[in-house]
Amino acid sequence: MPLYKTIHPNSQTIVKIWQITESYDELLQPLDLKPNSLERVLGMKSELHQRGFLSVRHLLRDFGYTDQDLYYDENGKPHLRDGKHISITHSFTFSGVIVSDAEVGIDIEKQRPKIAIIAKKFVDYEFNYLSETDSDYVNKLTVIWGIKESLYKLFATPGMLFKTHFLVIPFVMNDGETIAWIDYKQKKYRYHTHFLEFEGFTCAYVTA
Repeated sequence: MPLYKTIHPNSQTIVKIWQITESYDELLQPLDLKPNSLERVLGMKSELHQRGFLSVRHLLRDFGYTDQDLYYDENGKPHLRDGKHISITHSFTFSGVIVSDAEVGIDIEKQRPKIAIIAKKFVDYEFNYLSETDSDYVNKLTVIWGIKESLYKLFATPGMLFKTHFLVIPFVMNDGETIAWIDYKQKKYRYHTHFLEFEGFTCAYVTA
């Protein structure tokens, strides 16, 4: 079972990352899916998405949960029936789940140079410390995107914009952490953020 990495950011929080090497059938066979989950996975046109969806259910099992313990609210945010907080992500051949006593968010992204083309769509304040000539420019952009995606998942409020409402404090790649803020409707919220790189991917996650 390809559990790739387990991280304990604090005493209340666990992150698990899965490397998806199994076939669709291998992933599906041992799972007990709710009818609507089975309908959802069968309706997916991409086997990559199907395998990502199923690998998340294997991560749930590793946490001691089943598909029946997971449900989604009207904004599409996942919840656990025992009241713990959860966030989910999958990208190509990796998936990740974070579970905590407090609000959390997680994102995995493949590192791709084309992120520089769309940087102006999600970066504002961060341009003050970014430079296109830096050798780690794409890596830093990927971290910023991952943090902002994680914040969006955590807050789960329609109408929030990456560029306008989320702010990532300057960071050094080797540090693997920084602070991020949500500035929304004249209120500010501060979050701890962590990030790591592996196999050409970036994982970022945020905790309260």
